[in-house]
Amino acid sequence: MTDHDAPDEAVRRWRETAALPDAVLIDGFHALKHTLRFGGEVRQVLTTDRAALAALAADLADDVARTVTAAAVEVPSAVLRELVARPHPTGVAALAIRPSERAVLDTLRGLPRRTPVVVLDNPRNLGNIGAVVRLAAGFGATGVITTGDIDPWHPNVVRAGAGLHFATAVARLSAPELPAGPLYVLDPEGEDIRSVTVPDDALLVFGSERHGVSPELRARATRLLAIPMRPQVSSFNLATSVGMGLFHWMTHSPSAPAPA
Repeated sequence: MTDHDAPDEAVRRWRETAALPDAVLIDGFHALKHTLRFGGEVRQVLTTDRAALAALAADLADDVARTVTAAAVEVPSAVLRELVARPHPTGVAALAIRPSERAVLDTLRGLPRRTPVVVLDNPRNLGNIGAVVRLAAGFGATGVITTGDIDPWHPNVVRAGAGLHFATAVARLSAPELPAGPLYVLDPEGEDIRSVTVPDDALLVFGSERHGVSPELRARATRLLAIPMRPQVSSFNLATSVGMGLFHWMTHSPSAPAPA
């Protein structure tokens, strides 16, 4: 293949890969960096400026810079806009392959479990789900499970997750399919979370801001926990609540990741 032919061949392979049912769009340099760091299978990398991408990678992610530069194929901006609805300001996009369902479920159901699983009960906001994936990855949680009809691997969720879907286990399950473990359900009528130690093998369950946790999961709760909140304030943002819940777990657990 000549240098002249490389962009056309890369576009052809991009279209073939994008048509696969388990293909995942990795949008922007930071998402690509995280995907590579956490073992994601990256099939294609396109950029509008290969030299600028190489410099960015060397500056911000030296550990994966050589891999990024070797994989990247430069294409015109118009071509990237044709392939990606909203090209990232860093001018790079990639395609990766979603982890197998079996591998994800094996991680979520594996026992003993040293860090909690976050359960989002029928979440509605795609950006919030992605933000929760980032939180779970940062706190070292075992994974994120959603119930309901939204796929947590939806492109907008992956975009908000900044490539960190590959740093934790992410799946959609029905309530009866949840992994084993005590259910610690966040609910306004629960005990003050500050008075409770959340065990490492807990399923931390959060409902949507509007509807809260379903009666089914609430009835199954091992304990109901409440995050203190100023009177007359309706609710915290979902991702904020998850962050507070995981931080509370982390402050009491020897299994939590140490500061970098």
